[in-house]
Amino acid sequence: MRDPLHPTRRDILVSLLGAPLAAAACRKAPPPRRIEGEIVGGSVDFGHALRAKREVTVPPDAWTRTGVVIVGAGIAGLSAAWQFERSGYRDYVVLELEKDAGGTSASGHSGVSPFPWGAHYLPVPLANNESLIALLDEMGLLEGRRGDGSPIVKEEHLCRDPQERVFYRGRWAEGLYLHAGASAEDLRQLASFKEHIGAWVAFRDDLGRRAFAIPRSHSSDHEKVRALDTISMAEYLDARGLDSPRLRWFVEYACRDDYGTMLEKTSAWAGIFYFASRLAKLADEDEPLITWPEGNGRFVKHFANKCEGRVRTSTAALRIRDSGNGVEVIAAGRDGKIAGFRASRVIFAAQQFLRPYLIESAGGAVAAPEGFEYSPWLVANLTLRDRFPERDFPLAWDNVFYESRSLGYVCATHQRGVFHGPTVLTWYYALCHDAPGGERRRLLDLGWREWADVILADMRLAHPQIDDLTLRVDMMRWGHAMVSPSPGFMFGDSLRRASEPVGRIHFANSDLSGLALLEEAFDHGTRAANEVLRAMQQDAPAT
Repeated sequence: MRDPLHPTRRDILVSLLGAPLAAAACRKAPPPRRIEGEIVGGSVDFGHALRAKREVTVPPDAWTRTGVVIVGAGIAGLSAAWQFERSGYRDYVVLELEKDAGGTSASGHSGVSPFPWGAHYLPVPLANNESLIALLDEMGLLEGRRGDGSPIVKEEHLCRDPQERVFYRGRWAEGLYLHAGASAEDLRQLASFKEHIGAWVAFRDDLGRRAFAIPRSHSSDHEKVRALDTISMAEYLDARGLDSPRLRWFVEYACRDDYGTMLEKTSAWAGIFYFASRLAKLADEDEPLITWPEGNGRFVKHFANKCEGRVRTSTAALRIRDSGNGVEVIAAGRDGKIAGFRASRVIFAAQQFLRPYLIESAGGAVAAPEGFEYSPWLVANLTLRDRFPERDFPLAWDNVFYESRSLGYVCATHQRGVFHGPTVLTWYYALCHDAPGGERRRLLDLGWREWADVILADMRLAHPQIDDLTLRVDMMRWGHAMVSPSPGFMFGDSLRRASEPVGRIHFANSDLSGLALLEEAFDHGTRAANEVLRAMQQDAPAT
């Protein structure tokens, strides 16, 4: 009988990669050559220890008075700071638990290339997203605007061809939908699915709003749109007789990739949002992707430069207490030093599940809103001394394994247009096949060696040379990587109320949209900053 507390190598590979791939991996033991690496970032132990540290004393000389404290330096917190800077307001400080700002948009560097630790692209925004377009313009990414107001992004910032390929039964093919070997019925169902998406792209409500727009705040709340949130994406496909395994895999891959959820656990609203929100009009292709070797770390760097000196990393908020007249924030550094901030307002840009651990009002701790679940992820960066020998279809930016539970890998050096020599491959895995709590425990319980075995076994499927070419495998564990857009959550009262201020504490995070996207984090960050600026104007005594 197998011991669940001490799983074998085969148990681990089966649970994470599936039985067929695990069987293939176990038939051939990995070579003994040593590959180096480590688990970096993701301050799990530091964060967990701080949750329990409620009662601390701030030395009298360790208090600082400031206008606003922003808790969290992910994209939402940095966007709030950016909006303050644009408005000429600079009396704020940003506190970040991690050693580097950025959250899941953070990046690293191996010596070979910069690389992402999470989010790695941004679709070119449509004309409605004025604030985000202004950011792209400020970053020098635009050549101009089209007649409809949509941005023209400079070619060097757009994803190079080939963009995507999929590996199936020993061969690579272009694109993500598996056309090779598709039956007439498979293709008919693919065309039918595209027709359904097209109908939603064409939809406009009585106010002229699209059914699905980015940011989500621009989308319709019409009853026909809301009804999609009452069922799962699996049920939506079932009701339309769309049972082609290739189509189901294609749609589920999209849900795993953007949301960390399976078809049965994804709201049909969110499933359709993925496909419909990025199309300007019927018959259009998806908007092109903006990307760099470091992924969305380019945005983090820009924001950090704009608010230089105001972001305090390795500093975790322990307690946020609203007194009614102001807010006290007590924080701790990795060196154990305690600091206090007395502020007029706070922007809580961390995730919603942290509310009860950190926030107190006059009535005690502030409860976490119901329904917020988060999928855990592992992201690994593999530094290779040379490229794989290619066949069938060349190395693309995004490379996906049809027969694997992983999400495949992105090539960090693809944008440089250099097709030989060392490179970095960023491998993604969403732990979403079981309950989030159990998946989170598995993420944290497995050590570097076990995860490296899983990653290399997965890569070996398409690249038998992986062990010989890999120099390092470095990993980042994201215990609460992204909010899960489950059925009933997207239009639920809990999600709606979560954005509302609690006293002098305001909220900004992509999870307030139910979608872990840069556009949503940016929208909530800028919204919260404007909300705070208006509130402080009202607070100011009349002269």
